Amino acid sequence: MSSLFLVRYGELALKSPPVRREFERSLRRNIVEQFVRDGVAVRLRSDRGHLYAEADAPDRAVQVLRRVFGVTSVSRVIEVPTDRATIRDRLLEHADERLVPNSSFAVRARRTGSHPFTSQELARDLGSDVMARFGDRGLRVNLGAPDVELFVEVRGPRTYLYFDRTPGPGGLPLGVAGRLVALVDGPRGALGAYLMMKRGCRVGLVAVPDGEPLARQVLGRFDPAVQITTARPDPGEVSRVLGGLADTVRADGVVLPIGVDDYPAARAAWGDRVLFSPTVGLTDAEVMQRWKNVETLAS
Repeated sequence: MSSLFLVRYGELALKSPPVRREFERSLRRNIVEQFVRDGVAVRLRSDRGHLYAEADAPDRAVQVLRRVFGVTSVSRVIEVPTDRATIRDRLLEHADERLVPNSSFAVRARRTGSHPFTSQELARDLGSDVMARFGDRGLRVNLGAPDVELFVEVRGPRTYLYFDRTPGPGGLPLGVAGRLVALVDGPRGALGAYLMMKRGCRVGLVAVPDGEPLARQVLGRFDPAVQITTARPDPGEVSRVLGGLADTVRADGVVLPIGVDDYPAARAAWGDRVLFSPTVGLTDAEVMQRWKNVETLAS
């Protein structure tokens, strides 16, 4: 049986209408490519500001969606008509298993479109319904830090119920911001490549032995079409291979872990391409913490 997922994206919605439409097309294409790579069928539809993905294998679907750049979060949702009685009944049905004795809860309601109730009125009424049905469990309302959150999102004639959010990488969809090549020699180089991918760049990877697992097993999970080339850990060799891959993919720039000082042959190999060092302001501890978060998204 298939499951429905609400897919949220952030800054795409802030673009002008023509740019937003282009970015949304890229996002949809990237989602489909990720599902195809994982062998999971998916069907997409959208309304303003949200995508909806219908897929089998719900756990695998969440894993796929949370590594698509542009996606800020994903929720498995229950879709019902926008009818107060139906919303109440389905919410109580699915809240039953989550509201354990002596726990606290909050109803989070949002509304888009014209309806005979406000978001606050809907949340208040549904909270009262929960207390009336399950009050003998010793439940408490806690709007600040509840044990259980019950989300109700009304979007025109359809309403979506959900109970959690799985974060995605955010950023911009791959392919909307040009091409780069990056040296992956360890966590710092891998994080630099990831940060540029997050800004919409397609990034070809040159990996030395210490960085090859990070390139293939982590960064490769975020881009099914990524090009990965290996090189010996020698400055001249790295410069040559980076320049060759940059020519192949017609890259606009090169991403390095820190700077160009260790690569004396760099300018000859790379020409006038722009140099990026996005992790230059991070300590090693900050790099490792951020890279652990990337590995979690890729898992």
